[in-house]
Amino acid sequence: MKFNLKITTAILLAAFASQAKAVDLDAGDYDVAPAGTNLALLYLQSASRDALYAGSDKLSGDPKLDSNVGIARFVHYTDIAGLRVAPQILVPFGELKAKGDISALGSASGLGDIILAAPVWLLNNPEHKTYFGLTPYLYLPTGNYDKHDALNLGENRYKLDLQAAYSQRLTDKWAWDAAADLIFYGQNNDAVGGGTLKQNTGYQLQTNTRYFINDRLDLRAGLSYTDAGDTKQNGIKTQSYQQTKFWVGTAYSPTASTNVILTYGRDLAVENGFKENNRINVRLLKVF
Repeated sequence: MKFNLKITTAILLAAFASQAKAVDLDAGDYDVAPAGTNLALLYLQSASRDALYAGSDKLSGDPKLDSNVGIARFVHYTDIAGLRVAPQILVPFGELKAKGDISALGSASGLGDIILAAPVWLLNNPEHKTYFGLTPYLYLPTGNYDKHDALNLGENRYKLDLQAAYSQRLTDKWAWDAAADLIFYGQNNDAVGGGTLKQNTGYQLQTNTRYFINDRLDLRAGLSYTDAGDTKQNGIKTQSYQQTKFWVGTAYSPTASTNVILTYGRDLAVENGFKENNRINVRLLKVF
């Protein structure tokens, strides 16, 4: 079938909103490393979407959007004014591809917006494995973007994600993490569809749990809710993209300085956007 202009516009906004989310945590991300530690990480994600929602109503037709994306990340732990800090840089890359009824929207590939971050731990108790930290993530408008393209890796705007997270080892075998994010958006003054795109503050709540089989292997699961914030463009207000999702997986450390995480997840509920029916994440980590 062919989509009319109203639905096509909804698709463009939904595709954009699906990018405008907070930072998903892997279980244990806020477990603190010693000062002087360096980490090199590579994240890979493959996701497929085969349903598009306006509000909570699924639109008819066969719209599909696939993504294969990654992030290269470097982290350095140090102490500043008696607090553990981990300045870091994240460089996203990948591709988006429209399929099915929306294949005419084409595809996009290249680099996403560079992210600068610096978590600060206000509670760092390695003896009891209890940690609390705050992290500002600053997104720079450096990614591939063209207002004439429906799909883009970059957002053409600044974005600030303020994240607070708590990690607690409950027993020798169980650990729990929880995090909350507030996302503030700059304006995109050259938006897809013309005009200026503004977006209200968004938020995300997420939690993870881990079960340690031994010192090198764990099982993990997580749950997240996101409200990306209402958008306004050319005087038209669009309700926020909302997403509830889960993931399950495992982490394994082949050596003392390497770690691999593999998770599978999907969306449980979505409003005003694409619904992911499958999501596979891999994270590779090297300590040096």
